[in-house]
Amino acid sequence: MRDGLPVIGADSSATPCALPGSPLALAESGIDACVHCGFCLPACPTYLALEDENDSPRGRIVLMRGLLDGDVALTDPVVQQHMDRCLGCRACETACPSGVPYGQLLEATRATLRTVTATPFIARVILRVFAVEPLLRLALFGGRIARAVGLPSMLARLPGRIGAGMAMLASTRPVIESPAYVPRATNTEGDVTLLRGCVMEGLQTHTNQATVRTLTVNGYRVVETAAQRCCGALHAHAGDLETARALAKANIAAFEATPDAQIAVNSAGCGAMLKEYAHLLHDDAEWRDRAAAVSARTRDATELLAAVGPKPASLPAALRVTYDAPCHLQHAQRITSPPLTVLAAIGNLTRIPLEDSDQCCGSAGIYNLIEPDVSDAVLAPKLRNIAQTRATLVVTGNPGCLMQLGAGLLRSGASTRVVHPIDLLDAAYAADAQR
Repeated sequence: MRDGLPVIGADSSATPCALPGSPLALAESGIDACVHCGFCLPACPTYLALEDENDSPRGRIVLMRGLLDGDVALTDPVVQQHMDRCLGCRACETACPSGVPYGQLLEATRATLRTVTATPFIARVILRVFAVEPLLRLALFGGRIARAVGLPSMLARLPGRIGAGMAMLASTRPVIESPAYVPRATNTEGDVTLLRGCVMEGLQTHTNQATVRTLTVNGYRVVETAAQRCCGALHAHAGDLETARALAKANIAAFEATPDAQIAVNSAGCGAMLKEYAHLLHDDAEWRDRAAAVSARTRDATELLAAVGPKPASLPAALRVTYDAPCHLQHAQRITSPPLTVLAAIGNLTRIPLEDSDQCCGSAGIYNLIEPDVSDAVLAPKLRNIAQTRATLVVTGNPGCLMQLGAGLLRSGASTRVVHPIDLLDAAYAADAQR
């Protein structure tokens, strides 16, 4: 022990488990996989921002081991603080030579901590809203009304959470207005069904519509799946595994109504969650095979487009863009080239490389509302790197990242805006249709 915390490298192999049967104890093999090599340190945004070993993946794994060995208590506020500060970006998984499933370990740790410590009030409210369909619809409807009258743009410069939240809402407005066009349907690539999502359908409907059109242009037949719910990602990341599993079961049952269709997802975080339904329900005999089937059918929308080689098209005017990789696309799903393939199919587009594009922007679901100071510290170098590109648009494929980057750019006074790659491809198809 040192300063009340476990020491890296301490041998605890003979120590009995202090938390038998807990989610963390059930994930212990993942802790054992860590060899404390430190490769994760330069990949971790909170370690880079805070320069504290306990705010690195290696340090947090040591704390997890300390919890299981009884060296630190579940009620220790220091442990809670370091776990809360983790973005869950999973960049450490990409860097890890030992295959440590850090994302699963983090969720298990938070679920274990929830048994003795309360989730922050703001987080409880948000998670409740996303779990109850009528509340979610009401909240998103209110967001659309506020955005339509321009309230978020007026309040975006206010200090604190209110200003940041308003700036994020303002950033969901369409950046590119595509002329209306009817895509030619060929149905040569099979059926797909779209995960409509919560924020995507409620605040970025234009991107969902663009996804349907671009998939149709490229030979897919898009079929509708009714009765979809929130994917449960926010709840799983917060340690509310019970609600996450309930939402997952509702979605699994919904997508079983379209069993022959691949599931297209245009939100990186939601896509990662659907692909991990198999893990989330692996101990449930009734649901694990059904969950695995849904996970196996899930594809990011750019994956589907890249698989057929997206049809080329040109924008009406030249644009200078830079691409920022969503963490849950690059690190959780290990998808890197499909979004670039989509951008390469767009004429009149110049892509400028973004330094450290694989680093987190600080969004992490609702993290930017719960840990705003750390979130801003993580976002700051990202904004500097974007400014150096002199790009007109930043391209990213996750609503949380789009809102975080958009809010940061708006509040900093930058003219650069943020757009989904599917929206750019759709705009190019619309322009071609008008020619």
